Parts: sequence; C-alpha cells; structure tokens
Amino acid sequence: MARLADYFVVVGYDLDKRGGLEGEGQGRILQRFPEKDWEDSPFPQGIELFCQPSGWQLVPERQPASFFVAVLTDINSERHYCACFTFWEDLDNPQLQKAEASEADEVDEELAVVQPAKVFAPKSLVLVSRLDYTEVFRNCLGLIYTIHVDGLTVPLETVIGNLLTCVIPIAGGSQRTITLGAGDRQVIQTPINDSLPVSGSSVAQLFRQLGIVNVLYLFCAALTEHKILFLSSSYQRLTDACRGLLAIMFPLKYSFTYVPILPGKLLEVLSTPTPFIIGVNSFFRSETQELLDVIIADLDGGTVTIPECVHISLLPEPLLQQTQTVLSMVLDPELEVADHAFPPLSTQPSALKIQDKEIRAVFLWLFARLFQGYRWCLHIIRIHPEPNIHIRLHTHTHTQEALSEDDFLMKVLDGMAFAGFVSERGPPYRATDLFDDLVANEVERIRHEEACPHKVMNHVKELAEQLFKNENPYPAVAMHKVQRPSENSQNAAQNQTPFPVLDEVAVQLFIDHAAAKLKTAPPVVKAELKGMVPSGPPLGDIVDRNGNVMANSARRLEVVRNCITYIFENKMLEAKKLMPAVLRALKGRAARVCLTQELNQHVLQNRAVLDDQQFDYIVRMMNCTLQDCSHMDEHGIAAALLPLVTAFCRKLGAGITQFAYSCVQEHMVWTNMQFWEAMFYSDVQNHIRALYLETEDGGSGGREISALELASEQNRLWPTLTKEMQTERVQKEESTVFSQAIHYANRMSYLLLPLDTSKNRLLRSSGLGDVESVSNSYVTNSIAGSMAESYDTESGFEDAESSDVANSVVRFINRFVDKVCNESGVTNEHLKALHTMIPDIVQMHIETLDAVHRESKRLPPIQKPKLLRPTLLPGEELVMDGMRVHLIPDGREEATGLMGGPPLLPAEGAIFLTTYRLIFKGTPTDPLVGEQVVTRSFPIASLTKEKRISVTLPMDQFVQEGLQLRSCTFQLMKIAFDEEVASDLAEVFRKHMHKLRYPQHVQGTFAFTVGQCGKLVVEHKTKDKNQSLKTLSKNLVKSAKRTIGRQYVTRKKYSPPTWENRSSFQSELDEDEISVSEEVDQSSLTLSSTIRSSDRQTMSNVVERACCRDYQRLGLGTLSNSLTRSKNEPFRISTVNRMYTVCRSYPGLLIVPQSIPDTTIQRICRCYRQNRFPVVCWRNSRTKAVLLRSAGLHAKGVVGFFKSPNAPTAVPSQADSTSLEQEKYLQAIISSMPSYSESSGRNTLSGFTSTHMSTSGKWGSIRGSGRLSAYNPDVGTRLAGKESPQPNGGPSEALFLRQQRAYLYIIGDKAQLKGGKQDSFQQWEVVPIEVCDVRQVKNSFKKLMKACVPSSPPSDPNMSFLRCLEDSEWMALLHRVLQVSVLVVELLDTGSSVMVSLEDGWDVTTQVVSLVQLLSDPYYRTFDGFRLLVEKEWLSFGHRFSHRGAQTLGSQSSGFTPVFLQFLDCVHQIHLQFPMEFEFSQYYLKFLAYHYVSNRFRTFLLDSDYERIELGVLYEEKGERKSPQVCKSVWDYIDRLNKKTPIFYNYMFSPEDYEVLRPYTFVSNLKVWDFYMEETLSEGPSYDWELRGRQERVAEETPEKPDTSGTKSQRRVVWPCYDSLSKVVPDAITKLLHDLQSLEAELGQTSEKWKDTWDKIKTTQRTETKLESKRMTACGDILKTHSSFSFLPLPQPSHQRRSQGVYLQESGVGSSINLALDCEASATSTPVAGRPSTSTLYSQFQSTESENRSFEGILFKKGALLKPWKPRWFVLDKTKHQLRYYESRQDKDCKGVIELADVESVTPGTPAMGAPKNIEEKAFFDLKTTKRVYNFCAQDSLNAQLWMDSVQSCLSDA
Repeated sequence: MARLADYFVVVGYDLDKRGGLEGEGQGRILQRFPEKDWEDSPFPQGIELFCQPSGWQLVPERQPASFFVAVLTDINSERHYCACFTFWEDLDNPQLQKAEASEADEVDEELAVVQPAKVFAPKSLVLVSRLDYTEVFRNCLGLIYTIHVDGLTVPLETVIGNLLTCVIPIAGGSQRTITLGAGDRQVIQTPINDSLPVSGSSVAQLFRQLGIVNVLYLFCAALTEHKILFLSSSYQRLTDACRGLLAIMFPLKYSFTYVPILPGKLLEVLSTPTPFIIGVNSFFRSETQELLDVIIADLDGGTVTIPECVHISLLPEPLLQQTQTVLSMVLDPELEVADHAFPPLSTQPSALKIQDKEIRAVFLWLFARLFQGYRWCLHIIRIHPEPNIHIRLHTHTHTQEALSEDDFLMKVLDGMAFAGFVSERGPPYRATDLFDDLVANEVERIRHEEACPHKVMNHVKELAEQLFKNENPYPAVAMHKVQRPSENSQNAAQNQTPFPVLDEVAVQLFIDHAAAKLKTAPPVVKAELKGMVPSGPPLGDIVDRNGNVMANSARRLEVVRNCITYIFENKMLEAKKLMPAVLRALKGRAARVCLTQELNQHVLQNRAVLDDQQFDYIVRMMNCTLQDCSHMDEHGIAAALLPLVTAFCRKLGAGITQFAYSCVQEHMVWTNMQFWEAMFYSDVQNHIRALYLETEDGGSGGREISALELASEQNRLWPTLTKEMQTERVQKEESTVFSQAIHYANRMSYLLLPLDTSKNRLLRSSGLGDVESVSNSYVTNSIAGSMAESYDTESGFEDAESSDVANSVVRFINRFVDKVCNESGVTNEHLKALHTMIPDIVQMHIETLDAVHRESKRLPPIQKPKLLRPTLLPGEELVMDGMRVHLIPDGREEATGLMGGPPLLPAEGAIFLTTYRLIFKGTPTDPLVGEQVVTRSFPIASLTKEKRISVTLPMDQFVQEGLQLRSCTFQLMKIAFDEEVASDLAEVFRKHMHKLRYPQHVQGTFAFTVGQCGKLVVEHKTKDKNQSLKTLSKNLVKSAKRTIGRQYVTRKKYSPPTWENRSSFQSELDEDEISVSEEVDQSSLTLSSTIRSSDRQTMSNVVERACCRDYQRLGLGTLSNSLTRSKNEPFRISTVNRMYTVCRSYPGLLIVPQSIPDTTIQRICRCYRQNRFPVVCWRNSRTKAVLLRSAGLHAKGVVGFFKSPNAPTAVPSQADSTSLEQEKYLQAIISSMPSYSESSGRNTLSGFTSTHMSTSGKWGSIRGSGRLSAYNPDVGTRLAGKESPQPNGGPSEALFLRQQRAYLYIIGDKAQLKGGKQDSFQQWEVVPIEVCDVRQVKNSFKKLMKACVPSSPPSDPNMSFLRCLEDSEWMALLHRVLQVSVLVVELLDTGSSVMVSLEDGWDVTTQVVSLVQLLSDPYYRTFDGFRLLVEKEWLSFGHRFSHRGAQTLGSQSSGFTPVFLQFLDCVHQIHLQFPMEFEFSQYYLKFLAYHYVSNRFRTFLLDSDYERIELGVLYEEKGERKSPQVCKSVWDYIDRLNKKTPIFYNYMFSPEDYEVLRPYTFVSNLKVWDFYMEETLSEGPSYDWELRGRQERVAEETPEKPDTSGTKSQRRVVWPCYDSLSKVVPDAITKLLHDLQSLEAELGQTSEKWKDTWDKIKTTQRTETKLESKRMTACGDILKTHSSFSFLPLPQPSHQRRSQGVYLQESGVGSSINLALDCEASATSTPVAGRPSTSTLYSQFQSTESENRSFEGILFKKGALLKPWKPRWFVLDKTKHQLRYYESRQDKDCKGVIELADVESVTPGTPAMGAPKNIEEKAFFDLKTTKRVYNFCAQDSLNAQLWMDSVQSCLSDA
C-alpha cells in the first residue's frame, strides 16, 4: 500500500522579492502539509520553481486556471510527481504602492503612474506523490479550488486531511473508490503488474505528434545515450511525451537525467555532458539554438532536429524495416489498402487507448527479438547469500549473427540501461512479467512470423490486449462524481477572496489519527509470486538458424578435420599440403569453432605431447585462429583455446616441456581484462553448478540443469535451511571462487610472460598498462579501484630491466584478482593470501620459462626448403651468399593465382648478391606448386629505388623487416627477411648492394671487373692495365705537340668530368694535357702532316671507327692516303677535333662543308652549347639533302644569329663577326645541295615536281597534338597549310608546293628561339618545337614503371593500369619524338636539308637524328646498319650513357633517365607498324634495352669517345682479350649469338629498295612495349644466354625418373608469367630449323648454320616462282617437306604493306606466327567482328605452289547457256572453303571460284546435252548453290563419288 499524496503545498507570489509587471518575480511556499517530512519520502526541493516553469510574473488580466504534472527526481533516484494547479488572484494597487514606498528612494516616480489599477498574481496548489495518477490529481485539486471559489460548506482542512491520509495499493489490479468528504467520489484503478509502465494514451499521442520515423530516431537516440530535448507550448504535453518515450523503452529503464518540465531558471542544465531527456517550453526556443549535441523534438511542429555532429545508430536492418512496417499498420491501416480497387469498408485505426497499447506491443516484440536468449549469457558467480549475476556481453551480441556488425546493439549492450536490466532481471528466482514470458516462450513464434507483417500484427494485437488489460482489468468503471466550479463563480471572480490560510492543526490531527489507525490495523500481507525465471531456447539454436553463416563451410570444416587427423597420425606431407587451405578456412568462424572441438578430442588427462613438427603445425593453426579474433573474443574462440594452450606441449630435454602457450602470446585478447573476467566467471559458474549438483541426488533425470535453474531452486530453498547449513554453503561457494582465482593467476602468468623474459615485447604492444580496460561488470558497475594507478609514469618499458616484465604482469594479475574477488565476495583474508601468492607464481613461472627458452634455442630449425643456388655467368661471382627470404607478391596479379593459374608467389628461397646481378631463387610456399622453381633477378646496375618495408607473412604471424627493390629493367622484388637472418646481416646486404650499384668510378662496374677477383671493387689501381691507353692517347698527344711547335703550347690543367676516385690516373694524363692556342692556322695542318708514320696505325683506328665507314658509304668525303681533297666534293672530313679540343663530346673526325676552314669552325663552335656546332651526319642519296645535328645556340648566339643584316653597326664587334661566320657556314651547307645550284639562287621549285612527294607518305600531325602548334607565323603558313590535313593528321601535299620552300630547316627549341625574327631573304627557316625536357622523361619513366610493375595492388579502383599508363605520359612523349622525326623525314624527302639543334645536342637531338636515319635509310634497318647507327649517333656523338644511367656515385644524384630506352621504344613502335622492313626482331630491341643498363658490356659505359680513349676502352687490340668467354662489346656478343641461333632474326624481313617509312604517331596507334610487362619466373630474364644454356644442361644431366603413370601426355600447361613462351611454344620456322639441326646431329652430319639453310630456302623459293612474284620470300621447302602449314610474308606494293595480313608477334625469344587482319589490331589470331570475311583475307595472298589443296583433279564442267562442256583443273580448298578451277594443272591464275559457303547440296546428276561421250551415267553430279546449279562430269563413277564425298565433308566440317 502507498499514500496517494505525500504532501499538499500552497505556493504563492513572493511580494517581498517581486519584480514589477514585466520583471521576474519569485514564488514562495505559503503553507505545506504535513509540516514534518515523512521518513520514507523527504520533501522535494525547488517546488516553487516547478510550479511556474516560465517564471513568476504579474499579469494585467486574469488567466484561466491551469494544471500539469512535473516530475522531480530525488537523490535516491525516486521519481516524485508534482501535480500543479495554478489560478490567478488580484492584488490591489494600493498594496503595490505600499510595498513600493519602502523602495521609493530608488524607484522612479513615473513608474507608479504606468501601473494599472489591478494586477493578478499566480497561486499554485501542489500535490506531491510517488504515484502517477494524473487524472485523480486533477480532480482532487480541482475540487479544492471549487470549494474555495464556490464557497461550499465543507471545510478545506477536512478535504486536504482526507486527501493526505488516503492509502491505495500499488498494483494488483484492484479498484479503490475514494472520497474527500465533499460529496465527491472517484475510482482509482491500480495496474495488475507494477513492473509494466502505465501509459494511458501518451505513446499514441507522441506518434501522432511526431510521426513514425521521428519517434524511432528518438527511441534509438535514448537507447544509445544521446541528449534529447522536447519543445512544446503545453506543459502537460511535455510530460506526456516524456512518459510515452519511457513507456516504449520497456523493459529497459532510463537511468539518466529525466526532467519532463524544466523551469526557465534552470536552463543551464542543458549543457550538462551526460545524456538526458528534458522538456522545455517553446517560449525558451531561442536559448536552445546554440546546443550543438542535443537532438531537439518539437512536439507542436512535429519535427526532430539532429545536429550534424551527432550520429544516431539506428536499429539494424531488417529489424528497422519490419518495425516501421508494423507501426504503419497500427497507426495508418488505410495505407495498405489505399490502392485497392475495392477497399474494405472499415479500416479505421483502433481507439487512441488501444492504439497506444498496440504501439507498445510492437516495441515489446522488438525487444524480444533483440534480447532473445540473453539469459544464456548470464553467469551466476554466487548463489548464497545473494545471487550474484554477470553477463558475458559479447557472447550475447553474437547470438544475433545478423546484428553482430551493428553498432546500435553494441551501444545498447554497453549502456547503463542494459546494466540495470541485467541486475533487475538477472536473478533466477523472482516475480516474472509479460516480457519474461515473451523471451522465454514466444521466441519460436517470433522467428517464424518475422517475415510476414500480418502475422506479426496478430501477435502485436494479442500483446496489446495484455497491456491494455494490465491498465484496465475491469470493463465497467464506477461513476466518478467530482464538482467543478460553477460558471458564475468563474465569471464573478471580481470579488473573489484570496485563498485562505488553512488551519495546520486541524490538518495535522487528521494525519496523526490516520497514522494511529494504520499502526493498529493488521499488516497487509501480499503474497509475492516469486518463481523460477524461464530461460527460453538456448543461443545455439539461434545461431544455427542463420544458415548462411554455416553455408559453404562444410567442405572447409572437412579440410580442417582432415588436416588435424593427418597431424596426429604423423602424415606430415599430407598435412603440409592442406595447410594453406586450412589457414584460409580459419578465417571463418565455423572452422575456428571446429578446430577447438577437434583439438579437444586429442587431449588426454589435460595433456597432449607432440613432436616438433606436430607442435609447429598446431601452434600455427592456433595463431591463425586467434589472429582474426578481436580483443573482445565475441565468438568465444580464445576462451575455447585457453584450456588447449596449456595442454599441448613438446619435450625439449630432460624434464623440460614447452607448452603451446609460449608460442601464442602475440594476441591482444590475452591482455584484455574483460576477457579474463568473462572466462573466470564462466568457470566459477561451472564449479558452483557442480557443487550443488553433487548435493542433489541424481539430478533431474537425464536433462541438463542450467546454472540459473539450479540457483533459482537453491534460492527457493534458502529460507528453509538452518543457520549452520546456510553458513556452510556460503563458505563452500567462497572457497570455490578463491581456488578459481588461484588457478587464473597461474593461467594469466602463462599467457602474459614472454618466453624470453629479457625481451619486453609484450609490454610495448599490449594493453597491460592500459588503465582503460574497464570491465563490463553490471552488478556493481565499479571501475576497480586498483586500476587507478597509471603505469605510463614509469620510464617506459624500452630500457627497463627484465624484472619489470614480472612487475607489470604481477600488477595486471593483482588488478584482476582484486576486481573479481571483490565482486564475488571473497573474504579479505583470502584476498591477502592471493596477493602474497601472485609474485611467487610469476617468479616460478619465469624460472621455468628460462629453461624452456634456453632449450628451444637449441632446437634444430624446422625443415625449411633447401636453398637453391643460382647459375652464374662466366666471370660473375657471389658477393654475399644466399640469405633466406620470402618473395612477397607485388601489384602484378598474374603470379599470385588471383587471375587463375597457380599461386607462384609468395615464394620462399634466398636472395643472392653477385658482382653483376641480384637474384632471388626459391620455391612457392603453396605446396600445390612447390616443385616449381621461381627465379627473379635483375642487374645490380639497374636498381633505381630501394626502400625498407615491413611485411606480415600470411603463413606466420610475425611482422618482418623487408626490402622493396625496383629495377629499371621493369622488375620489382619485395622481399621479407626470414627470422633466421639477423638484422645486421640485412644491413650489410644493403651496404654491399649500394657499393655495387654506385661504384666510385666507372671502372668499378661489372663490365670492367668481370673475371677479376670477387673482392668488392672499391679502389682500382690502373697502373698497367689497359696498355692501349698509352699507345693511343700518348702517341696522339705527343705527336701533336711536336708538330705544332713549342711556342704555341700552353699547359693547362684539365679535370675529367667529376670522378671521385681518379687514383693514379691523373699523373699519367697531366703530362699529356695540352690546349692548342688559336693563333695557329690549323687549316695548314693536314692529317698526314700531323701524324708520324709510326703512329699511323693508331690513326687508322680512328678511321676504322663507325662514323668513317658510314661517311664513306654515304659518299660524304673520303680519306685517301694522300689526304688530298677532291675539290668537287661539297663536304670534307675535318680533323679539327682529332685532339677532342674543339668539342669534348664529338668524335675525332667530322663532316663539314668543303668551303669552311677549320679556323672558322673553332670560332663558330663557341656559339653552341657544349661547343657542339652543326655537323653533317647523313645525306639523302636521292635528293642530296643533308641532315645536320648540333646543340642549341647559346643565348647570345641566338640574338646575333637573328640580327637583321642591314642594321647599322658602328664597329663590327666580335659577336657580329661570329654571327656572320655562322651565316656563312649555313650558306655553305645550302650551296652544297644540287637543287640550290640548279635553281641558281631563285626561290622557285621548278626542279621539283609532285613525284617527290610520295602519296603514300604518312604524316604524324604536328598540328594535332596541340603542344607543337605554336610556330612563328611565317613557318606556320608555310608548314601547316590551311588545307584540310590528310586522314592520318599529316599536312596536305599542296603545302610543299608553295613558292617559298626553305633550303634548310632548323629544328630548334621553342623556349630558346623567342624573339628571333625571320629574315625573308635567308634561305633557311627555323621551326621552333617544344621538346621534352630530361626531367620530364625521368618522371614519366618513374610513373611508367609504377604502372607496369606496381608495388601493391591498386587501392583506388579508378587507378587501373591504363589510367596509370596515361598519367605517366610516356606514350605522349614517344608521340612527340616520333612526330618530330616524321616531320624531318618528310622535309628531307622533299629535298630540304634539316638541322636538328635541340637542348645540348645529346639527348632529344640524338633520338630524332637516329630515328630520321632509321626511317629514311633501309641500311640502318639491318643488323650492321643499326649497330653502326647506334655507334655513330649515340656513342661517338657523346650521348651521356654513364650520366643518364646514374652508373657511378658521382651521377647518383642526377637519377636514371632512359633517353636511349625511349629511342628503342620508338624503334619498337615503327617495327610493329612495318614488320617486314627490319632484319632484326623485336627481341633484339629488348636485348639492347636490357643490356644498355645492365653494365655487363662496356659498350654503353662512359659519356663520350674522349672518355673512352682516355680510359683505353675505345680501341682494344683484338688479341688482348684475357678470357675468350668474356665479351666486352655487346655487338660482338650479338654477332656470336646470331651465328648460333635465329633469335635476333626477323623471318618476315623482305625490304623494299629505298623505302622511306612514315609511321603513324598518334598515341592511339602506339602500343605498350611488352618488354615492360613480361616476366619469366621459371628462369628469370632471358637476356643472358649463357645462363639459358647452363640451365638446360643441368636439366639434362638430372636423369628422368622412370615414369610409372602409364602413357605420358604430349601436352603441357603453359603458365603466363612463369614459362618462357618462346621455348615452350616456339614459332614454326624456328622449330623447323631446330628440328633440322637436331636431325642432322643425329645422323652425324655436320649441321650447317641456320642462316645458310634459311637463305637457301629463300633462293630456291625465288627461282621457283614466276617472274612477277620475284620479290616473294617464303620457305616452301620446309613447308613441302614438313606437313606443318604456315603462312609466309609476301611483299606487296608499299601502300598495302602497312595493313599486311601477316604479322609475326614477337614473344620473349624467337617469334610465333599469328594471323591478324591488320597490324593496327592487336596480334590475336581471332578475327575481330566487323572485319572482312576470311576469304578476303586470303585473297591478299597471291597463290603459290604452297597454297593448300585438299583435293584436286580434272572435271568437265558445263558452261553457261549454250556453251559447251569443258575439262578444267579443279582444286577443293578446305582452308579457304572454296572450289577453284584453272585452265590446266600448271596454271597459276584461277579462272573462277565457287564459295562453299553458298553451296546448298551435292546430288548425282544426269548427262545433259553436249556432254562428253563414252562416260557412264554415274559420273555426273550437280552442285547447287544459292545463285545457280553447276553440272559436273568426272572420268568415272568412282571419281565422281570421291568428289561428292569430299565436297560433302567440307560442308559438314564447316
């Protein structure tokens, strides 16, 4: 029973503290009854604030009386309901004035004038109660007011006395009628069960005001502890809304600040940091605006505003959707049928009161789903004297498999409300309510119905009925009778008296009297119905029903089980094969659970002794399992493994055992306090359960009794036990807990103390020192006091002693023990005992660990794969022996098995550092491909970037140090050092690698050190190496000195370009350093006079150089012995630079115009950068136009060069004369051109006709690129004519037929030529273009490497390979170079000379000049020619290979810039477009691309001929080679190799005479070079041929095991990125040539060279073919002798050659023949859709003997109408699918074709008119096509049948 009202209070306006009409006044309590506080409920503070929440104010007009209920919460979190009834009384103004008089001094006189005659002050009657009966309070206070207003006869004291003494039951469903003694009567209905909230219709109102979605937001916000503020202008609505929100949260109770009506004076409460639900009058809306983290619900406007910074976790799907659906069915049933054609007649929502209960039922249903099975997560730790309950939260979360990822549920379970829920509903023996029933018994039903809203709705209606019944158990309610104030009294309020002062004594008498009565009355005993709380179905069922979790896992579980069986049966090989699959499977939960169950079966008496290998596997599986457990261990995997890690062990030595726990300590879960608590509590529960099960006899027949059931039974029996028995039970339980605590102290020390206690690894990474690991204990919710000390104050664990490990572990265990023992009621004595034991336990364990650690170090390492030795080149030596590493996959996916194929990476092996290469050799870790060998290597000189990385290997859990090494041969190695490799060793490796990569001097590179001792090359004494150094440089220099004469020699020091270590070099060179001063007339010194006869041999070396040979071939001046110049030659070979004094980076002999003396040259050269003045390097044999190269002009040179010649100059200055000489020089070049002399100075193009512009000349668009179009206007009009360009973007032809065509075009750098004015009289013209800067090339190359060989898979899906390729702009740079080259080719071809003068003349200039010669002159497209081209333009003309390739320490900072690679790529692009014009194959280009950076040969070392001479490598005497196997020149090597194998040869080579190539240059026409992408993991790069030979020999020597598997298939799988395609799938011709050789070898004949064989075949082919196919190349012989069928390249007129049907796609080595319809298409053998049909493809081939004839013979064919039958030679061709006929067998020209595709049928025919005589009837047959019928006649019936069958089989094959 409870009092209806605790206090009655009268509150009035405080006149002493008033604030005028507008100002804020204050209220004060005028009277309160009873005066003395009740003991059980103290008088609440601050009532006067809550009566008038908006403040106490006087108003000029009387307002209607108001009523609302405010809620106050006291210190014990009890809620007090304050019902406030407010009415207004008048105050007379005289009163006001009286009151004012006291303050008259301060107050203005005028104020009094303003005041109206009457003001009204509020007065409130307040009832304070702990029960929430709003209507009853409204009636009671209304009655008191009515008595006062209407002046009824009843004394107010009586009514108030009765009110305060009225007592009613709290629950039970009874009705109580009360009367206050004023003729009134009221019925109070108590709820049946007080645990269910009473809501009236407040929930329904809330939903009507805000709508479904908004309320759900508020609901979730309240549960996840956000701040919620309601706004409304009505106070009662605020209270109702708050009450409604709390009602739908049932069974959770809101435990934070709850103030439905907050007075304006207390608004600062809103900035509290804790969550709250508060209501505020809309009057204060403006003051709520600046609250940033508060969700504001406006009840009047129906809106909910969520600030940006607040994230509300909503209900998880599908719950949210289902809840919304059911709510809308409750609130708006018409929605469902709104679209029906015949809607049902009545779909009205239920009455408000019913609807309210329906909504609450929906939320009850929702909570039943969220919390289903929660009782299975409760741990009972103590039963007596008080049940002590813990919940293991995260197991609960996981019951909801679908919800587990959801943060809503996590937040709810971590929240205060749920903590309260557990402590309230945890006890197993208590009264139950609707929710308990729902969770226990309705789970099945809820589960079946959840998908069907209508079934859910029915369930909701049932629940609603129960809720409604709880509040309104009896349908008939007795009549209320309460007086209201009469109308007239309300109107006649003018003469109303103030509310009287009540007689306190009278009221107190009533109260005392009632109290005395209560004492004498017998106590009301209400039997509390306690009972056992049912638990509902266990969690397991719920998890299993989510079948999707288990789906697909049966096979995996099988794998896990098998693997464990194999391990214990000691079948290690089998286990090893399954291991990767098991480790993958263990990512899934089911497999992890399975693992723990399986392992459990192998534990006998808590122990399982394993051997090393078994132990290793088991530990690996445990680690893998734990690796994916979060530190919360939701799935209980770590919990299940905890007993196992102390069971599995291996014997290390006498009496020393290592347990599995020492190897699985790396996981966060062991350092998480909550994990240990949960484990402890579950164990304690099991032990206590066991304790009581023993006492019960026999249990309850077979069924498992859960701990909770047991506890509830014990609780029921408790009162019946004697005192002794009670204490005995308490003691037993306490000691059980205590023993468990000791056990856990041991367990924790096992898992927390590292094996090597001297290493403090645990403490750095783990949470041992975290103060935050607070437990989720919901009984006390205490943060264990022992955790308050922070460990961070210590000096860090980095340098702490090993004892610190012990200390921190001891502290951690102590903290744990304190916490659990306090919560589970362990006595203080026991606790103290524990604290003394723990350090000893830890110390003992450390001692055992020391022994284990010592022994485990002695263990032989687990068998790791044997390290494979790499094959080395002759002369290559190991610098560091192999270090065991793992090769980790990078961003290339082919090798990882992701794109299909075997997972070749990661691989385990070793990395070897040699003097030449960095080699990884090993085997894949995946046992399925474990037999394959993986090799990845690159030359050490090509290393471009090295960075340290840390790698986690998938197999072991340890993070390892690693290196990522990137090479410019497009290779990347990501290696992780094995744990056996000491870190200092890895450091030594890095240092050695750096020394080898950047030697001090170029002589430290492999090309020089090859074959010498394998000591690391750091210093080199060059005392008497390189004899040729002396022979050449000394002789040259000395003879020069003698000839020139002493007086002109000025000694000057010269320092060769930045070499750190010149050692003894300088001393030799010093004496020879000379510079020739300029006064000497050098023109008088001819070459012969300069050289003594004894030194002639040296000079002939110079003459032998590539340049000279080429100059002679081109007819650019000759060197006869007398060295007399033939005057009619326009050019001469100048020796002005023979001492390399004019220009260091030019060759010794240069071609200059005949008329220019050497002195002029010495002056001109200063105008150009690096003194690289213009020299001729090629001449067009047809137009005699020449190609010149030079560097760009110096800035001052440019100005002088473009000065207008007639500008008046006072004195001809030095600069002027130079610029005049320059003009003279250019003029001399122009004069040398025949077209100039013919036109005798006129600027017409009379001698030129359009024949010179070959129509097939294709042009890359100069204008199209947008970058190059900024010519100066003159050239613009001339070159980029306004006509429409040609289809491929070239300018139209008419443009070269302009009147003004310059004789010399100078291609210059746009940036330099700014401001130059073109002179209209000059015969040359400058074409400014934008060139790519070296920096651009460098950056572009870096990006290209990252695109082709990414270091990790792209994280951004947009960054695909093609996107990265585009970003690198590499193709755009190629396009630019090719474009300029094609422009120059076109100009030269039309008879203009071109001078390329870009940058320093050694990068872009070299590229352009070389490409121009390659495109214009077929000679350079042969082996010899290409070699000559590179030697001349790249080597002699000083491309800085060493500098650009960053080959030495000095050039390290400049970085790697692949200018030469760019050139080779351009050649590759041209090769692709003209596959028949090159003698060499694509492989040749790749070979050069690889070796120009590899430093294996000396060819591409050093920066100029001068440096090479100085070092003595230019003219090495032939006999001087020490070791014949070491080739110093790449060209010699290629020659040798080419003799042995056709690897570099292009079988399609059939050149046109003098054909000029004009490739397409658009980016869309360029292809990515496969050199950048391909990789052969089986053997590494294929460019070192000795290695291939050796590997094959090794393979042959290992004898094949006899194969018992029966017949062996001839097929084998070819894996991309592993096999070398050219070896496994060689092209037909290579294969045939190889077969020939091997056959000859078998027959003992001496096999002839492949080239001779090939040439023979070609010549026989030529002689056989008729005259018109003279130029055809083929190998008919091979094809005749071998039935293998192949197509051969047949030359065609040049305009067709580009779209040649045959295309040899180069792959790795050799070439494979592919048929493509067009070179522009990718080289695939499948015709692309939309292309011409196959027959048109074949028609491109003129037919030869070698064409395919499936069946042939003579047939008579009937001619068309009236034509006779004629015998013809018919050929049936299956391949082309046609029937062709010829005049005779010898005829080559086909007379007609019948396409078999058109044939409909072949039938026997009858002889027609004019048929041949004497032939039997059956020899005739007809062929019916779609167009006509052909009549044929064979020689006899047999023949006819054969023909018919053959045709028929062709048709059916198709």
